[in-house]
Amino acid sequence: MKSLPSKKPCHAPQTVVQPDKEALIKRLNRIEGQVRGVNKMISEDRYCVDILNQVSALQSALDAVAMLLLENHTHGCMQGAIKSGQGDEAIDELMAVVRKFAR
Repeated sequence: MKSLPSKKPCHAPQTVVQPDKEALIKRLNRIEGQVRGVNKMISEDRYCVDILNQVSALQSALDAVAMLLLENHTHGCMQGAIKSGQGDEAIDELMAVVRKFAR
């Protein structure tokens, strides 16, 4: 997988702290535990439908993380970019990411 160049957290000149950082980390820790659970289910040859239900729950949990990040980015980073005259660039960048989720 090709790594992308490192970027500052947002378009704003100062570093912006993710307002829901703790909530995001808690959600991701929970997701990590769910992934381990699915791994164990597969190792134990559990019923496929039960595993698929857990995978579906994982996808929903990841979608919730993505939506929270998107909301924070829109309210924080996007507003800062628009105010600093970099709105078009920020919108293009955001739309490229949104298109990935729409696939």
